[in-house]
Amino acid sequence: MLPSRLLDNAVNQFSRLPGVGRKTALRLVLHMLRQDNEFMEEFTGALTQMKREIKHCKVCHNISDTDVCTICSDYRRDPSTVCVVENIQDVMAVENTQQFHGLYHVLGGVISPMDGIGPADLEIDSLVERVSTGEVKEVIFALASTMEGDTTNFYISKRLQQFDVKLSVIARGISVGDELEYTDELTLGRSIVNRVPFE
Repeated sequence: MLPSRLLDNAVNQFSRLPGVGRKTALRLVLHMLRQDNEFMEEFTGALTQMKREIKHCKVCHNISDTDVCTICSDYRRDPSTVCVVENIQDVMAVENTQQFHGLYHVLGGVISPMDGIGPADLEIDSLVERVSTGEVKEVIFALASTMEGDTTNFYISKRLQQFDVKLSVIARGISVGDELEYTDELTLGRSIVNRVPFE
């Protein structure tokens, strides 16, 4: 039991965050409690502003401050190569390798019937639309090496087979069952560079 209902409520809210247990939540809340009002206003203001104003790129569905993200609007990137990833964390993971210079497409998940996620719940139609313009010459599947990831790769490949586009999958230097965001940068970078045709 905590000595304050307000403190307990704040701890409960922090412990709702992924990977944050009650002990860590209490430590964070007590740290916040020691800060001055200016810090707290800046902290809470930043979170509120982020939630209200952050956008998703109209092209790739990455998070952005503007309608089109900085990656999609960068003229130095290769628009003919699109790397398909599950989520925003995967974009960050691939970018950290500094090995990929094309564009991205964030699906927002993978096909998982057990979780009630079907193709219509993902950004697959917009990917097909991007490829249909003829500007995209290669689509790289960079989804996790799981049954759901492979199912999603297969489904998308069937949707794209009508187009003259090369399909490849990142090299399986990443262990089966591993998540991209937890893969070390060297392994992920080599997987991108040494990608193989998707069959």
